[in-house]
Amino acid sequence: MTKTIRLTAAQALVRYLTAQLTESGEPFIAGVWAIFGHGNVAGLGEALHASRDAIPTWRGHNEQTMAHAAIAYAKQSARRRAMAVTSSIGPGATNLVTAAALAHVNRLPVLLIPGDVFADRGPDPVLQQVEDWGDGTVSANDCLRPVSRYFDRITRPEQLLTALPRAFRTMTDPAECGPVTLAFCQDVQAEAHDWPVAFFEPVTWRIRRPHPDPVELETVADMIRAATAPVIVAGGGVHYAGAAGTLAAFARTHGIPVVESQAGKSALAWDDDWNFGPVGVTGASSANAVCAAADLVIGVGTRFQDFTTGSWALFANPGRRLVSVNVAAYDAMKHGAVPLCADAKAALEALTAALGPHRAPAPKPGLKAEWFAAVDPLTAAPGEGNALPTDQQVIGAVQRAAGPDTVVMCAAGTMPGELHKLWKAPRPGAYHMEYGFSCMGYEIAGAMGIAMAEPDRDVVCMIGDGSYMMANSELATAAAMGVTFTVVLTDNRGYGCINRLQIGTGGAEFNNLLDHSSAAASNIDFAAHAASMGAAAVHVSSIAELEDALDRAKQATGPFVVVIDTDPYPSTPHGGHWWDVAVPEVSDRTEVNQARAGYEAARRSRIAG
Repeated sequence: MTKTIRLTAAQALVRYLTAQLTESGEPFIAGVWAIFGHGNVAGLGEALHASRDAIPTWRGHNEQTMAHAAIAYAKQSARRRAMAVTSSIGPGATNLVTAAALAHVNRLPVLLIPGDVFADRGPDPVLQQVEDWGDGTVSANDCLRPVSRYFDRITRPEQLLTALPRAFRTMTDPAECGPVTLAFCQDVQAEAHDWPVAFFEPVTWRIRRPHPDPVELETVADMIRAATAPVIVAGGGVHYAGAAGTLAAFARTHGIPVVESQAGKSALAWDDDWNFGPVGVTGASSANAVCAAADLVIGVGTRFQDFTTGSWALFANPGRRLVSVNVAAYDAMKHGAVPLCADAKAALEALTAALGPHRAPAPKPGLKAEWFAAVDPLTAAPGEGNALPTDQQVIGAVQRAAGPDTVVMCAAGTMPGELHKLWKAPRPGAYHMEYGFSCMGYEIAGAMGIAMAEPDRDVVCMIGDGSYMMANSELATAAAMGVTFTVVLTDNRGYGCINRLQIGTGGAEFNNLLDHSSAAASNIDFAAHAASMGAAAVHVSSIAELEDALDRAKQATGPFVVVIDTDPYPSTPHGGHWWDVAVPEVSDRTEVNQARAGYEAARRSRIAG
């Protein structure tokens, strides 16, 4: 006879979570972020309280940013661990949609458990219930379907017996990894069921490492042997596969230069001889020159996003061929690539064995030296009379204060492009950029998640005033929990990055900087605001004062915020590449018409290439 235990569905879910382990023996779900409301407080709330010694529950201030913290934790953990997030049935659930999309785009695991309407429909319509007049099965949680890798609605307790293993399979499968949504009907959470005791036995989830198909392997090896100017584009999959060291050895052995996407940056140390720097729209001239000349582009763990490819205009060699090494077949087949569908580490090891002593011809010498000669002066400490620092000078100050354990992180606005070009990452995991979704508001919650994943690291969050205003509430959470990280808040009084794009496409400065919008000039005291939420905070007026503040931040416990006013207009003039941003065909502005002419010429060039 099967031995059973009587538990509510919510109690069973929580007990199951505590029994799912990583290969190193830690719980795969490190904890649960929760904002309770009707739909999750009575069922899941009670279950989490009863299991609080086995699985921690943390209270945040916004469902979206709680999920951002969880996602950042998973990213910094190289997808080896994850967190869960629970919400109420209405606005709490829809607040999760942006974060779920971020996790989906970036292929990162997070377990979302929003409450849902009554499965028995007795009290319909309940508070916050979204009603579809043509479909009685719809609830607000259906918004999460297109941004979930696995979605399920739990309308009976025993459905967890199949739904939970499917959820963990999704989160731990490198090819399918992404957000899971278990919409949990509130009456079902409270229902009891006799569960098989074996369902709660500990399970170790091993991260699969698929090896390449022999035919695909030999095809790609032949292509590398035939190439005269190959280049490797390193993406986030290098980090998730733990393949950074393998990639460095592969590049060195076979003489193939490596360039890095936003997700791939820090795969190789910045001063590695074979690291030619960041690639694409925000790339280095050294990396983009190698890519433009390449007759074979080998993507390793990259999605080939448009910022990486220069909207597919960067790889300009007419004879160029494309290889994609990726654990996901969807990504391995993009843009007619020859696929090598495998784990990045396993694929590189197999390719090295297949290639033997083969080495590619050396790339043009001096490219890296020329790049650093051009950009290093931009990050240098300014002389006297520097009234309004540039973002490049701010980055230089943070770089000089950084150590081997520093992680710099960001997500949207000006800083991602400048950091991609200018930040010198000394080792893997030292650069954490959410640029797949480029989500403003990720930064502070993300920094907290990184610090929770690696509490011994020096985490520096780079954020603009625009992103800070969108989502800053988890600063209070970090202060209350004593989670330590440094925030460098650059106040350029608006959305400086998009303002420059607006100008670059011929538009008038409009509705981006506060001075050119319906809003009054900014008088926000960001340091006082951060301090009011429990952070140590200071406003500085120069790069020298910034460096002093960064030195003090090293002694802080909890979040330390440094605010500095910056010039919204300068950007690094070197490097970069065209990006396809559609310009209006018809306009009364001469500047727009001129920009359109340039846009059409660039598109013709891409099509011709």
